[in-house]
Amino acid sequence: MKVIFKVLFILFFLGIGKTYSQDFVYTPKNPAFGGNPYNYSWLMSSAQAQNDIKETTTTSSYAGYSTDPLKDFAESLNRQILSQLSRQIVAKQFGEDALSAGTYVLGDYQIDIGNQSTGLNITILDNKTGTSTTVSVPYF
Repeated sequence: MKVIFKVLFILFFLGIGKTYSQDFVYTPKNPAFGGNPYNYSWLMSSAQAQNDIKETTTTSSYAGYSTDPLKDFAESLNRQILSQLSRQIVAKQFGEDALSAGTYVLGDYQIDIGNQSTGLNITILDNKTGTSTTVSVPYF
């Protein structure tokens, strides 16, 4: 028994002298981080298989845009009118052109402008929805 143990012990130490090792090298799997580009399809199919969120389908190719040119024209005109009104309000506050008080009906909007002692009071009423917005611009 001792002889077998000694022989195995000697062979073990002789075998250690002949073994070699190498460095461990980390290689990422994701091709975006330097991994193998052939892993892309496997990673993509795995991600799609785990995806629980379903896409909502739309009836038109331009989701959120109307295809009615008259409606587009009316919306564009309303935006331009409100933009012009805001320019006039700023000009009045800084003393250039005066904006007269009164009620204006512009498309779907009714705009009431009133001068008060504290500043300019503007009420915008959307005739379609009935919503109202009030803006108070103080005098400086």
